[in-house]
Amino acid sequence: MRTPKSFLPRPGKVYRTRDLGNYARNPTRMAEQLVEAGELRKVRQGLYFAPRKTAFGEAPPSEEELLKAFFQGQRYLRTGPSVWNALGLGSTAVEAVPLIYNTGRSGEVWLGRRRFRLRRVKFPPGRVPAEYLVVDLLENADLAGVDCDTVLRRLVVAVEEGRFDRERLLAMAEGYGSKRVRLLLARALEGCA
Repeated sequence: MRTPKSFLPRPGKVYRTRDLGNYARNPTRMAEQLVEAGELRKVRQGLYFAPRKTAFGEAPPSEEELLKAFFQGQRYLRTGPSVWNALGLGSTAVEAVPLIYNTGRSGEVWLGRRRFRLRRVKFPPGRVPAEYLVVDLLENADLAGVDCDTVLRRLVVAVEEGRFDRERLLAMAEGYGSKRVRLLLARALEGCA
């Protein structure tokens, strides 16, 4: 089968079966034919990607493309050790499975050959401030491979250096943290201006 003239898969883009509904009466059949023709690769039921050609062969879609298509426009937040390590507060954990916060589901999911841990968690709307990620790190210190005392000591120094906003930290803890984390932060930041 030849690709319909009106549909040209963009390399690296992830498609849902229903995205093909604009190009065929039977999008499921069309997806199967595009897979047979080598135009698309199946990620999982109802999810396909157009492979990107590189000097080393075919490249899979980006994590962002996979997650965008999987969540179908719902908000999500990628967090976990790689994000927490970037805060510079003592976390140096290696990430085996990305942690994805979302508003719809929890559990583990495979998208192609990648595994993701999903958690249904409340998180700030819009661009997520670094202060929220600090609260998130404190909530998940065991997963980050760091103890809260180390994080708090480094956090006090970082607040005094102006890397994090004290009031926003307390507000994020109030809105998204457990009682334990709210108390830990309040005590640690008591002397900070």
